[in-house]
Amino acid sequence: MKIKIFLILTIIAACAASNLSAQNTTSPYSKFGYGLLGDNATSAQRQMGGVGYAMRSGRQVNVMNPAAYAAMDSLTFLFDIGADISMFNRKDNTGSSHDWGGGLDYITMQFPVTRYLGVSAGLLPYSSVGYSFGSDIDNGTATHQGTGGLNQLYLGAGIRPFKNFSVGFNASYLFGNIFNDVYAIGTSQSLFEQVMEVKDFHLQFGAQYTINISRKNALTLGVTFSPSKTLLGKTYVLKYDTNQDNVPDTIAPGVVSLRDKYTLPDTWGFGIAYEWDKRLTAEVDVTYQNWSKVKYEQIEDFSESQFDDRWRISAGASFIPNPQGGYFKRVTYRAGGFYNRDYIMVQGNHVKNYGVSCGFGFPASKSKTIVNLGFEYHLRKATPVPLLTEKYFNITLGINFNQLWFFQNKLR
Repeated sequence: MKIKIFLILTIIAACAASNLSAQNTTSPYSKFGYGLLGDNATSAQRQMGGVGYAMRSGRQVNVMNPAAYAAMDSLTFLFDIGADISMFNRKDNTGSSHDWGGGLDYITMQFPVTRYLGVSAGLLPYSSVGYSFGSDIDNGTATHQGTGGLNQLYLGAGIRPFKNFSVGFNASYLFGNIFNDVYAIGTSQSLFEQVMEVKDFHLQFGAQYTINISRKNALTLGVTFSPSKTLLGKTYVLKYDTNQDNVPDTIAPGVVSLRDKYTLPDTWGFGIAYEWDKRLTAEVDVTYQNWSKVKYEQIEDFSESQFDDRWRISAGASFIPNPQGGYFKRVTYRAGGFYNRDYIMVQGNHVKNYGVSCGFGFPASKSKTIVNLGFEYHLRKATPVPLLTEKYFNITLGINFNQLWFFQNKLR
């Protein structure tokens, strides 16, 4: 058992070292701020619209609310890995285009310490950046490109101090680089590159309380909170003059510390989930972040970022026809949807994103492992002036390994 845990931790560390958890985003909207945000949802949760604050299951890792770690039994070891493929269609006043992206999305694991205490660790994307488009400038043209994102390597624990109530926390190490490039072609050719390097810690707290209405019916209430904080790291702008020796120079304002100049907001999450007979689960979540109060120092020629408070409403359900029946009666069927007013504003316009999702949890024939296959449709655009409309079709794949690695056979 110790060897297996060591191997999984080695995989997580290797992925952290190679920055593999950052999603391969392809969206011009990711140019602004820290990029497009992730919400710590696994493949199974994304199939339900991205809910999870009140989700309480011993069969899957729920990073959205660390209080859920206390729900697993004392013999189970969980390991969940997910990836996705995204196909995009964009339309603006210049026409339409198609693109695709994807990659490794997350790696999580969870194991019990006692009957009342569960621990989880893993690697998740906090934000992702990826775009490429052109524009006109005086006496020439410019190409805008961006890559990178922020990742979070987390360790969390959840404890059940008394029946039906649990609390927990996640401590995350935020790290990653964000690159925003402007390649100007005119009387001369130059590349301006803004680099942001982040190395910092972030905390999240959560609580869940279950109300047993009857033997088969229950309600769970969930709440999470992440306090605002200043970021640690640095940012700077490099200039490459392609007409000369192409040796980069750091230009004004030079290397800038992120401390007290770039911050993250408070984040609140609220959820309520209804469960019937361990077969039907329905949940509604609300997320709120006060991005209008964050600090984000503007740098000349990279000063388009405007923020407003972010709202996200998610709803979803899952259903297992008969956990003891034939194969297709043991498949989990999921569906959901969401509406998101993003923190990003473009030219005074809010960016809104909404979509629907569905999926299946296919049980392995000889184990408790579940293969989660999901499908999502997203629409993102600015409002009231649309500016750029993006349509996404995502295919998500997650494998949730559920093993009794802590069981010891006492028969001799």
